[in-house]
Amino acid sequence: MKDRNKAVKVDLKNNVAILTLNNPPVNQLSEAFSREIDDAINQAFQNQEVKALIITGTDKNFIAGADIIQIKGQKQKETVMQLVLENDRFLNGIEEGPKPVIAAINGNCLGGGLEIAMACHYRIAARGAKVGLPEVQLGLIPGGGGTQRLPRLIGLPSALEMITTGQTIPAEKGEDRGLIDEVVSSDQLLEKALKAAGRFISGQVNHQFHITRNRYDRLPSASEKKAVLGFFRKIVTKKARGYIAPFKAIDAIEQGLSYDFQADIEAEADLFSDCAISEIAKNLISIFLNTRAAGRLPQIRTVKPNKIQKVAILGGGVMGSGIVNLLLRYGFDTCLWDINEEAVKKGVKTIRKTFSYAIKKRKMTEKALDRLMKEHFITTLTLDELKNVDLVIEAVVEDINVKQDIWKRLESICRSDVVFGTNTSALPITEIASVLGDPGRIIGLHFFNPAERMQLLEIICGKETSDETLSTSVAFAKKIQKVPIVVNDGPGFYVSRQLTGLMGEAIFLIAEGAHPASVDEAMLEFGMPMGPAALIDLTGIDIGYHVSKNFERSLGERWRMSPLYEQIYRAGCYGRKTGAGWYDYSGEKPVLNQKILDIVDTYLKENGISSREMSNKEIVAQMLARAINEAAYMIQEGICDRPQDMDLAMIYGTGFPPYRGGILRYADVWGINNVFEQLLKLEKEKGIRFRPAALLAEMAETGKSFYNG
Repeated sequence: MKDRNKAVKVDLKNNVAILTLNNPPVNQLSEAFSREIDDAINQAFQNQEVKALIITGTDKNFIAGADIIQIKGQKQKETVMQLVLENDRFLNGIEEGPKPVIAAINGNCLGGGLEIAMACHYRIAARGAKVGLPEVQLGLIPGGGGTQRLPRLIGLPSALEMITTGQTIPAEKGEDRGLIDEVVSSDQLLEKALKAAGRFISGQVNHQFHITRNRYDRLPSASEKKAVLGFFRKIVTKKARGYIAPFKAIDAIEQGLSYDFQADIEAEADLFSDCAISEIAKNLISIFLNTRAAGRLPQIRTVKPNKIQKVAILGGGVMGSGIVNLLLRYGFDTCLWDINEEAVKKGVKTIRKTFSYAIKKRKMTEKALDRLMKEHFITTLTLDELKNVDLVIEAVVEDINVKQDIWKRLESICRSDVVFGTNTSALPITEIASVLGDPGRIIGLHFFNPAERMQLLEIICGKETSDETLSTSVAFAKKIQKVPIVVNDGPGFYVSRQLTGLMGEAIFLIAEGAHPASVDEAMLEFGMPMGPAALIDLTGIDIGYHVSKNFERSLGERWRMSPLYEQIYRAGCYGRKTGAGWYDYSGEKPVLNQKILDIVDTYLKENGISSREMSNKEIVAQMLARAINEAAYMIQEGICDRPQDMDLAMIYGTGFPPYRGGILRYADVWGINNVFEQLLKLEKEKGIRFRPAALLAEMAETGKSFYNG
């Protein structure tokens, strides 16, 4: 057969057309690529020599989903519907075609890729290949018959679990559930697929009996369907607050699974289109695309990063141990340094503890951990032993003198190309670097606790940090599967300052008469994973106090903390670590701490302030206005200038609700002029901390927004 397609290679073997898909980097389904596949399939259907077809991918991907950029830009439901129904015609053409089609799943088979595979008549997969319908994670539902074919193959409960969570599963589990017909080793995949095709060609198997749309044996009765859907609605209501896609997916299944398959997929297409034009989907798609682009900065585009294999960690505390966990998991040779034998032993114990969850979930065994640490991990009490490492990450006490002393000593020990990364959440990088002969080699690597789980790595450039140091740090972040957000040096960098401004406003609200529980409730309803009081308890009231004091000294009157915070700090209830803070943790469930409530009541009485009911909307408006304003100040100060990165930092670093897109995306939706007017109103009522940034004033006047400025 003549191969006329660039991305689809077609070979003929034993009367079987083998279609190998090669659309780098992940065989993503674009409109043009789908047309090429469709054209190749139709040619094979029309070719008299061809008796069966095999569709397979290249490298680690069968098809890893559809090109979501074409969905992101759509605003009209009718346009989306047309695209979806055209894709359905393509899939129906495979399923109802005249010849058997086998999906040889060599790797990632996700979203539209799995929908193509389910439209095929036989699915054979390589061991370890991932399959799933992750659309809800982008604010969408499966739009190529996924909500209708998957339940027919694996049953309603398992299908609902996969679709409403976006969960991917290995091929082995897919075989257990009935989604995959056969799992083989990757080197046997094509051979076994050809044998399967032979069974269809010989008549041993009739492909008409393997049409997914005609499967009803796994579907429940009407009463069972109602009960299962009701159960999943309750689960989704608890877990997916603020999202619409999981509910729309349930609607598609509820309206479908009938004997009229075409009506079922048209109902799915309608619900998919509702999701596609929603603000939530656009936000989640933007987060996905921006995450993929994180760290792609113009200044380092042509700068080759240094190769890193050996990494030294200074300090085996909670943060240092979490970083060691990452290094070992991602294949780095790791050396832990600490001040004495006792500290090293404690660090090793903490490191092992960071792997306990993986061991509990049977993703790792104790023996595997022992082997990993034996082969790739050493400890030392002597800095001289770090002379052959490629990167040093310091996670010692937050004392600038201690940090500077260590770096001065290491400068004479390590090679000149070794990057020095300091894990600090507040100390100025430029000042730390000032003691070195080459300050360009130091960079801030701000991990978030727990380091082994939190996705964000805030990378802070000092005034002298070199492009080589930055390029190496960004490449390293990606190797340990972190989202690298690059900012410039300044008080609190970005995340600490932004979060302190947002959550610190909660203290002012309480000092103005709002009840602490009301403030927490408002932010929980907004979508934050925990309320301000609960978060402050988690991080430590004492830490929050000292951080706020530092901002007060660095940034002046606009950052003066509430006098109420001073009184709460003096009470000595610092949060979870002391057993009580805003909440008392001594019982089965946390309850508001009466000691702190008494302090608040006394403060209000002494200042002639009455307790008052505030709506959730009012609370959120005050807190978000302060946060948006602070972000604008940081942009105009040169701390950061990429709104997409700033939003990613808050989402991955603090749990800002992804479906809202981030603080600056939220500001654009609210309307910059509305934000500016709110700030003017609050400044008049409450003072200088709400004084609008000059940038916001300019944006309001010119009609610009953060993302379209």
